[in-house]
Amino acid sequence: MESNTNSLIEEAKTRKRPKPGERRVQILQALAEMLENPQGERVTTAALAAKIQVSEAALYRHFASKAQMFDGLIAFIEQSIFGLINQIIAKEENGKQQIQEIAMMLLAFSEKNPGMTRVLLGDSLFQEDNRLQERINQVLERVEASIKQSFRIMQTQHNITWTADDITHRSSLIMSYVIGRWHRFARSGFTKSPLDNATSSMSILLLV
Repeated sequence: MESNTNSLIEEAKTRKRPKPGERRVQILQALAEMLENPQGERVTTAALAAKIQVSEAALYRHFASKAQMFDGLIAFIEQSIFGLINQIIAKEENGKQQIQEIAMMLLAFSEKNPGMTRVLLGDSLFQEDNRLQERINQVLERVEASIKQSFRIMQTQHNITWTADDITHRSSLIMSYVIGRWHRFARSGFTKSPLDNATSSMSILLLV
């Protein structure tokens, strides 16, 4: 008995507790993984807590609500996407190439993060909080604004006669294509890659 007791004490001493902030990340990672369910079932806090083997009360020590957890996922999406957009713009001066690379990055991000795709599409948010849908809409509007700026660069570089409405329509068309590919990916149960034939499709969309 003494031997067993000593063993338990040693195990308790060596067990690592999550560092500050690590549990939050773990919760968000688990939530994203659960959103990858092809059936698109609503994620409950009970199921989320069970997945990471903590109590629901432990979840609420890190997030005040499930909506706040989704807020955390949106913050991750926003930081990741705009970090990549800034990298593209910094290294690529050609406006047309910027647009192509931004679109391809958005599709690749979706393929790599199926759960995040459901957040981007809003289908994991409609039962949670209207504010979340508004926030993801703002993220997509910012992405479209970046594409619009690249179209302006493309217009200047190629001496193209476009009106402001032309640029707006073209930017909207690129975003519609990307979002359509996200929908196709989600509807297929995340089996049909959003990158299928994307390069040739983008070449057509960027024809002047």
